[in-house]
Amino acid sequence: MKLEWRKHEKALYGANSIPAFVDIPTQNFIMIKGSGNPNDTDFSDRITALYSLAYAIKMGYKSTATKNILSKEIHDFTVYPLESIWKLKNAKGKLIKENLEYTIMIRQPDFITEEMVSAALERVKTKKPNRLYEKIIFDTIHDGTCVEILHIGSYDNEPSSFKKMDRFSEENGLQRISDCHREIYLTNRTKADKLKTILRYKVTPISR
Repeated sequence: MKLEWRKHEKALYGANSIPAFVDIPTQNFIMIKGSGNPNDTDFSDRITALYSLAYAIKMGYKSTATKNILSKEIHDFTVYPLESIWKLKNAKGKLIKENLEYTIMIRQPDFITEEMVSAALERVKTKKPNRLYEKIIFDTIHDGTCVEILHIGSYDNEPSSFKKMDRFSEENGLQRISDCHREIYLTNRTKADKLKTILRYKVTPISR
């Protein structure tokens, strides 16, 4: 069987344009940190390094998977979508992209181990050299209860979706835990008005 996140994990990647609650379990990621304007080449260079490693992990797993396997066992998987965690440093009510801090990441299936990631990293260093590989780490994240929404359109128009999320949270007696939020990019290489991005942030009950 091939693990396909769009088909097998709809609860985690099936957000719609109306805010909703979602419980995010512990997940494994390869990730790389950075700062500055996401339109700069440094940001795209980090994405390139991350994807190169992600596909090396996938191909490494696929090539070593047992050939004579039961039909229900996983022998391959679709690479997960790009995600990011964003924080605005020195925020004073105005978005200055040069002040952004981010972690970009690609989720890994639960059966991918740190040893598999390290082995793939050594292979990809030889085949596709990139100075940024050394900055990639393998780690886990557990977000728990979140509010999410599917934002359709330009990234610059995300504030309108965050207002809907904030209103939904307040109506349900919740508040954001931090000033960070997560973005999951379901589409790319398309027109700005057709981009589909899941926006999420962690919430907790409002203290009375």
